[in-house]
Amino acid sequence: QLQLVESGGGLVQPGGSLRLSCQASERLDYYAVAWFRQAPGEEREGVSCIVGTRDYYRNSAKDRFTVSRDYGKNTVDLQMNNLTPEDTGLYYCAAATVIGQDVPLCIAPGAASGYSSWGRGVQVTVSS
Repeated sequence: QLQLVESGGGLVQPGGSLRLSCQASERLDYYAVAWFRQAPGEEREGVSCIVGTRDYYRNSAKDRFTVSRDYGKNTVDLQMNNLTPEDTGLYYCAAATVIGQDVPLCIAPGAASGYSSWGRGVQVTVSS
């Protein structure tokens, strides 16, 4: 069973930056890896994901967030710049194998149900 551990969350002022990292217990070559965010009282929503060599972002994250994968280290990072209070939430790393199944694009509604491996999440709080 793939294990995922997130790190890098914290408290930052509006306009600041954070880098989240997701460490996997095995190689991620055949996985789609996504970052989801959940704010209090809201549904878990996909923020960004990387599938093969392609990356995807929800509209609010475009031009501010960058997802990257290091195959050698088994990590997927999310660089978040120009953060706003609306980015506040619990950020989860999730993965789904692309072998033998169609994985929903992470930014699609309800996509979280298509991911079978999850980290415990890290808190990101953007506040002055």
